[in-house]
Amino acid sequence: MKIVLHEPGIALNTGNIGRTCVATGTELHLIRPYGFRINEKEIRRAGMDYWHDVKLFEYVDYGDFLEKNPGAKIYYATTKARHIYTEVSYEKDSFIMLGNESRGIPEEILIEHPDTCIRIPMLEGTRSLNLANSAAIILYEALRQQGFYGLRETGELHRLNWDGTGRS
Repeated sequence: MKIVLHEPGIALNTGNIGRTCVATGTELHLIRPYGFRINEKEIRRAGMDYWHDVKLFEYVDYGDFLEKNPGAKIYYATTKARHIYTEVSYEKDSFIMLGNESRGIPEEILIEHPDTCIRIPMLEGTRSLNLANSAAIILYEALRQQGFYGLRETGELHRLNWDGTGRS
């Protein structure tokens, strides 16, 4: 799977999404401009010690992204979609695009792709969810559909005592 952030504005969100990408073996694609510098301490802090392990791809703009990923199957996360994120079938190499925290994905892009726009259900009057949370919700649904292939299950919880030490 591949996560795409279109003009991300908040370093902490991008760092958190990067950490989720490392934990799931997912590529992270970033489309400029950013609202931060990629080397800021905030993005490293949010990604913790994982940032150096992110499979990171950067693009000058949306056109550059499309040019370097011809024929890509892209799902566009937006509050304006008619399809719920659980109603689509994600392919292994799908891209899940999320927009800028304050503006979302530009309307002109969404209008061109109404059948692959997806949304997370929310109560009426709610503007949106946090970007990092939205990325994780959609990504894990896509991974679930693929049987969580390649992800390990620790199975350790059942062996832990109430204090979490595992000692008897």
